Amino acid sequence: MTSAPWWTELKSITLHVEGESPRLWPESASEEYCRARMDLVAAEAELRDRIEAVAAQRRALPPGGELPDHTFVEGPDDLSADGPERAVRLSELFAGHDELVLYHLMLHPEDTKACAACSMFVDGLDGVERHLTQRVGFAVMAPAPLPVLRAWARSRGWRRARLVSCAGTTFLDELGVSGSRGALFPAFSVHTQDTGGRIRHVTTQPADFPDGSMRGMDLMSPVWNLFDLLPSGRGDQDPDNTYPLVPSRR
Repeated sequence: MTSAPWWTELKSITLHVEGESPRLWPESASEEYCRARMDLVAAEAELRDRIEAVAAQRRALPPGGELPDHTFVEGPDDLSADGPERAVRLSELFAGHDELVLYHLMLHPEDTKACAACSMFVDGLDGVERHLTQRVGFAVMAPAPLPVLRAWARSRGWRRARLVSCAGTTFLDELGVSGSRGALFPAFSVHTQDTGGRIRHVTTQPADFPDGSMRGMDLMSPVWNLFDLLPSGRGDQDPDNTYPLVPSRR
């Protein structure tokens, strides 16, 4: 017997009246504000359509380069422990799916702390991991030794993200997300695996565009997008590794 859809049990949904929609301003709003807000609605709809057009163009890319089935290192699901370590192949990271998303964390083999902006991204990704893995394989990858990567995860309060060390491999070089002197570039990379086991690169989405301009990964960050709703905009605040794990509330 098929169970009823989850939303049929929620009054917040079932009490909707057809044709009703949320108001975009309180009753005290001026006519000037209402006109300007409706102009903004039109611009937002254009942006939505443009984002979907770009996504469709991305989906239509021809098959990417084939990749070897690299071997990495990971630890137990319980991030509070460092071992036992085990070898894990790139193909295993798909976890039964035919698509894989990797986040390339800037945690260098000689560092004990990761990039603050990267860590902000993974703070969010860790929280939605259970949603991501319904459809795709997902892992956070860095070239730092696995114990260093897991220690950093604990310091950030990460609990769910799959952490993989690619130390000692050429994987980042092959993808182009490491520099000639060993610098690291923050990026998402997407890969597919066909029924024959062949792994192909689909796309890499770095933080910077090829011309050096920024905001290459902004659409994947709720932080920047929420700041964009503010009258003050994004301001000049950058992510920082020194925030308390659980900030006080006043």
